Amino acid sequence: MLFMVIEEFKQADPEPIRRRFVRDGRMLPDGVLYHASWIDPANTRCFQIMEAETLNALLIWADRWADLVDFKIVPVLTSQDYWKNLPSGA
Repeated sequence: MLFMVIEEFKQADPEPIRRRFVRDGRMLPDGVLYHASWIDPANTRCFQIMEAETLNALLIWADRWADLVDFKIVPVLTSQDYWKNLPSGA
């Protein structure tokens, strides 16, 4: 299952996140995969595509960063998967 993860940096400060990432890495639990990420020009948000079997697996990862980041996690499909699986007549 794919997820769009929107991270809002607490106090709009990416520096504590960078320090932890350099020290500890991404800290992904087993079964959670990172695909790609983008940072907004204001340096206050990160947008990531992540993959996990369940939302709960992804929440374990989010909890490891919750002191520095507020999360919005949205399940998503690729456009290709969406159109391939769209019921006929919809």
